[in-house]
This record gives sequence, structure tokens and C-alpha cells, in this order.
Amino acid sequence: MTSYVSHTTIDCSDAYTLSRWWEGVLGYREDPDDPNEPGHEECMIFSADRSHRLLFIEVPDVKQVKNRVHLDLRPVEGTRDEELARLLEHGATVVGDLRNSDGTGWVVLADPEGNEFCILRSQGELQ
Repeated sequence: MTSYVSHTTIDCSDAYTLSRWWEGVLGYREDPDDPNEPGHEECMIFSADRSHRLLFIEVPDVKQVKNRVHLDLRPVEGTRDEELARLLEHGATVVGDLRNSDGTGWVVLADPEGNEFCILRSQGELQ
């Protein structure tokens, strides 16, 4: 017997706003039959093929320390640095820059509520 990951849950203070922010980062969408709305305490978004889901749940606690689990993102198109520029324009902030002079490494970012995630090199940059 085994299990599978149903969805990834992100605790937050404003589920609607943060779900909309992540839609722009990942190109995910809400379920048209169960749309997310301002004031909803739980908001779900899906990948285009619906194989991955993110659930944003409002909690009273504020984020205080580094995430123990986080998302590692890889650009679908372009380079890590081009995607970094896009994410910074979208409202992400840099938490740590771990890029190396040889092009390897990654950048640790935070979403508007401080949840960390990383941007890695694209598949093309790995070849």
C-alpha cells in the first residue's frame, strides 16, 4: 500500500490574494466550477493538466522561521536569470542568492507573505 500527494498546502493570511499571486507565477488556474473569491479561507489552484494542485489555507499564525518544505521552480522558457527578473517584477523578494560564477546554483525567493521558494536553472541551462 502507498500514498500519493493530493495537493501541496500553503498556510497564509489571505488565501485569495496569495492564490492569485501564485497563479501568475506558475500559470495555474482555479477550478471554474468552484472559483476562488475574496474572503474565501481556502483557495485551490491547478496546473494546466490538473496533475498538481496548490491549496492556500488561512491560518491565524504569522510565518516566523524558514520553511521546512518549499517549492523549487524551473523556468519553462528562458533562463533562470530571466525568470528571476520576471518573478521580482511580479512581487517576489530575494532571500538568498546562491548563484555561482560558473552559472550553477539557485536563488531563494519569498512570496508576498514570506514563504520561501527557489528558482533553479532551466533544463536548457543544464545541458
